[in-house]
Amino acid sequence: MPTIHRRALLLSALSAAASLAPLFTHAQATFPSKPLRLIVPAPPGGATDLLARKLSVGLGTALGQSIVVDNRPGGSGIIAAQSVLSSPRDGHTLYLGFTSTLQLPLLMSSLPVDFARDLAPVSILGQGADVFIASSKLGVNTVAEFVALAKSKPGQLSIASYGNGTTSHLNIEWLKMSTGIDVLHVPYKGAAPAMADLAGGQIDAAFVDGSTAKGQLKNEKLRYLANAGTNPYPALPKLRTLGEQGYPGFEANGFAAIFVAAGTPAPIIKQLSQAIAAQIHSPELLSYFAENGSRPMGSTPEEMAAMLERDRPRWAAIIQRAKVKLD
Repeated sequence: MPTIHRRALLLSALSAAASLAPLFTHAQATFPSKPLRLIVPAPPGGATDLLARKLSVGLGTALGQSIVVDNRPGGSGIIAAQSVLSSPRDGHTLYLGFTSTLQLPLLMSSLPVDFARDLAPVSILGQGADVFIASSKLGVNTVAEFVALAKSKPGQLSIASYGNGTTSHLNIEWLKMSTGIDVLHVPYKGAAPAMADLAGGQIDAAFVDGSTAKGQLKNEKLRYLANAGTNPYPALPKLRTLGEQGYPGFEANGFAAIFVAAGTPAPIIKQLSQAIAAQIHSPELLSYFAENGSRPMGSTPEEMAAMLERDRPRWAAIIQRAKVKLD
């Protein structure tokens, strides 16, 4: 082909590409162009579903499009994540993720979804932490007293979690490593049955989520010993963290956050993040976070990415040292 002819074709292609560029820019500028889907890895009716529905109403109004909550429970969030990844990477499909999104790849040797690679951070919705509670029958009122009692009775005291591989289970392992105590881990299928047995005296202590802990504040059969996170627990602002009680480095903060599929254009992610941040402090969401004992956030994608990178090695160290596996 003559050089002049090839040059003409190249110039023609470049001209065509240049003419299409404004179309792509306009497509991003007019996002969203259709209703959005918020994929939720939990069944309808629970606290997770309620958060999704409260967020979807205000966020949909702010974006000028409706948001459909799509419940995809099962598989520890894998089923929901796969639904996100099979959708166009245009920002119209969102994923509601939690601390388990960060922990699961560390707990299983093989997953069909690489959460760290396949999902992109958008915004942290809120942060919370488990609460460490003991049965009043033990006669302890501080973590130090519980540790002393546990050391005097190695292997005899029991601490419940709301499931193998959950944050509460990892908190138990973290406490064992931090204090050198030998206790029995008793996994339950959820925080509510664990709390019921703790109040009934069947187990000695438990790590439970803030929402479950909040429902038993006036129960005289329980002693609230510590906040496992780094921020004050709204319902118990005077409850000291484990770090404040002499166990530095214990920073077991949980989170709820929005992700999209990796490869979604950065301007769209930024637009979503800004819209979410504006909604976090709405009366509806502030009420939700207060009821569930968590702290409203509303972060940038960069802040969320930094949190994930900071927390991932902490959980990895506990999981590896305690040899916790789900497969």
